Amino acid sequence: MDVSGPRPRLEDVAARAALSTATVSLVLRGAPGPSDRTRKRVLQAAADLGYRPDRNASLLARRRSRLLGVMIDVHSAFHAELVEDLYAAAEEIGYDLVLSTVTRTRDEHKSVETLLDFRCEALILLGPEAPAARLTALGSKLPVVVVGRRISAQDLDVVRTADEDGVGQVVDHLVGLGHRDIAFVDGGKGVIATDRRRGYRNAMRRHRLASQLRVVAGDFTEQAGERAARRFLDEGSLPTAVVASNDRCAIGLLSALGRAGVDVPGTVSVVGYDDDALSRLACFDLTTVSQNAEDQARHAVRAAVERLDEGRTTAREIVLAPRLVVRGTTTAVGRHVGGTPAGTYETP
Repeated sequence: MDVSGPRPRLEDVAARAALSTATVSLVLRGAPGPSDRTRKRVLQAAADLGYRPDRNASLLARRRSRLLGVMIDVHSAFHAELVEDLYAAAEEIGYDLVLSTVTRTRDEHKSVETLLDFRCEALILLGPEAPAARLTALGSKLPVVVVGRRISAQDLDVVRTADEDGVGQVVDHLVGLGHRDIAFVDGGKGVIATDRRRGYRNAMRRHRLASQLRVVAGDFTEQAGERAARRFLDEGSLPTAVVASNDRCAIGLLSALGRAGVDVPGTVSVVGYDDDALSRLACFDLTTVSQNAEDQARHAVRAAVERLDEGRTTAREIVLAPRLVVRGTTTAVGRHVGGTPAGTYETP
């Protein structure tokens, strides 16, 4: 097969098989009519030429793209996992994905515009931060599924986990280990950060620890965790446990504490949120909260396809239960690992 020349066309396959283009088209589409012998001739000719059907042209002819547009944050390991699960869920029902990323120089508006340019039939937005009014306006034009964020809108479907409950589980776990001085590194602005911050505050009050509330300004980055650790160290007021707004923030916290020689979890227990791929690495072994990425992806794709193929018009919100995942960065208060270097720990 010569890959340096022009891309083979349907007409080239027909000429090589000495058949009409109509017959070749029937074979390549798997339509009934041609005999087995004819099908073999066409498929052999296509293989010899290295012919690949023009998927876009075929879909345009049917006035359907069967493309789901997905907006992701390029820096989020959790979004990367969601995308992998979204692909699997979409392919099972004959859809494909177009990805568009949000970066430091590329905002959500640009990302969405790119997906619309590709004629995506529906959009799946992972953790969008745009105002609700803007998302609602977008949802009036085509089906939109918001993943990970709480939002009430007539034209939008939502798939998320109960973030407030997830952080509540974290505080319950730490209190059960004897912790009372529990700090929280905030996720900044936005609905997701707000829900997680509320979950921390409500859980601390539920355990009658309102006087111990300590919220440290931050965001969803490793740098925020590092800044929080330096603040604790500079002030000489290390809490016995820290809840980070997500795993990236927690990993930054772990790194800074490790460099300072602070024993985790012996001196400070650390918990993240998301259960992304980095949290599961042996070097971090991070206690965190699972958001059920596979279930979120499956429900998000299903919600989009229900709008497209089944004509559903009423908005749906699917709230999944988060799950605490206990690993090696949390232990009982004062449980140091005797005779081991700072920064090492044992699993309780």
